[in-house]
Amino acid sequence: MAKSSTKSTTKGEAARSPRSPKKTPPASRPARRAAAAKSETPYHHGALREALLGAAERVLERDGLAGLTLRAVAREAGVSHAAPTHHFGDLTGLVSELAAIGFRQFNAAMAASCDAATSPLERALARPKAYVAYAQAHPGMYGLMFRTERLDYSRPSLHEAAESSFAGLANAISAMRQEPISGNSLTIEQGAAIARAWSMVHGFTMLLLDGRLEDILERLPAGTTAEQLLEAILKSTVAGRLPTNT
Repeated sequence: MAKSSTKSTTKGEAARSPRSPKKTPPASRPARRAAAAKSETPYHHGALREALLGAAERVLERDGLAGLTLRAVAREAGVSHAAPTHHFGDLTGLVSELAAIGFRQFNAAMAASCDAATSPLERALARPKAYVAYAQAHPGMYGLMFRTERLDYSRPSLHEAAESSFAGLANAISAMRQEPISGNSLTIEQGAAIARAWSMVHGFTMLLLDGRLEDILERLPAGTTAEQLLEAILKSTVAGRLPTNT
């Protein structure tokens, strides 16, 4: 019985031995990992953060806020799913940093339009026109910037960019009223003037983006544009309030 057992074991080992080379050799595993790594876009550490924000903006404008997820951003940038979390912590962190970029772009567009104006009337019209034009060009970003419940305003970049936007509006009202305005301490009249101007332009913008102005535009003379309608609103608002000096 012992001899039979030994022979049986020997035969079994001999039968199994030809199959053992078919196991995946350890050397092939790094090759698979290298191939997987090639599917991800390589970025320098400092450039990856900017690449993720750029990808987030593309996803936002293409798929809307509902489609803006950490995984969607990672796919768009061609990096691992963990990359956005590593750089921004969570989705709130990512969208807050993205909104900060939006505010900076927004502020720069309005500042540039004011710098190009050559008369008090042009300066009065330039900022709100640039406001609406930015929203039309970047509707997803514009919508995100004013979704307070999705943003973390304690993040320094967003807080600073949003405060800069408010300061620009306060300065425009200051010029209109021909009186100094402190952003940290407003009179009720100054606060009312700022809120009135912001409400008017923001309300017009939202109606325009939602297509709710089409009914009015169709009733106006043929060829009348939304920009011309905005200009007529602004002119009626600033009439008699502009400084006489240039």
